[in-house]
Amino acid sequence: MNYFVTAIDTDSGKTMVSAILCEALQADYWKPVQAGLPRDADTVQKLVGNNTIIFPEAYVLKTPASPHAAAALDGITMKLSGFIVPPTKNDLVIEGAGGCLVPLNDTDFVIDLAAKVADVVILVADLYLGSINHTLLTVEALRKRNLRVKGIIFNGQPNRESERIILHHSGLRCLLRIAREETIDQNTVKRYADLLKENWNE
Repeated sequence: MNYFVTAIDTDSGKTMVSAILCEALQADYWKPVQAGLPRDADTVQKLVGNNTIIFPEAYVLKTPASPHAAAALDGITMKLSGFIVPPTKNDLVIEGAGGCLVPLNDTDFVIDLAAKVADVVILVADLYLGSINHTLLTVEALRKRNLRVKGIIFNGQPNRESERIILHHSGLRCLLRIAREETIDQNTVKRYADLLKENWNE
């Protein structure tokens, strides 16, 4: 199964969630587009305590910016045909770039990449003023493209009312809640992976 990790905004916690999923599912990892440093793949490798295989990116761009802009600065035009899912016998966690409607080029968005390479989407929602709107709009976009969403992972300072209304209107379930952590290491990831496994098949 290919799980695509996307989010409602940039810096939402997709990389940590990807590491948690790799730990919980004993899955491999692929970041199709990396824009700027540090590489998210290096972070996942440090955080996962199992034998997760880290596959190389399809595109590595120099500038930490929207992929379409970073690619233009590097003289590259990304195409959906350039994204080939790496072969593995394990589940594969695929980490997107930014949010669903981040452009890859003048035609395609990250959500189109998800439709091409993934079986199921995991949505990460960090909780801030405006996140209800951003989360529900993202869910609408995913459903418009008939993408299957496994559930939502909330990240950051808890806001029970925001979480409740998002789940109510989206009809999705909460897979995990991640608190603000002073230290993020393999032990942290393992603790959340164990919690995720408890909710995974409900």
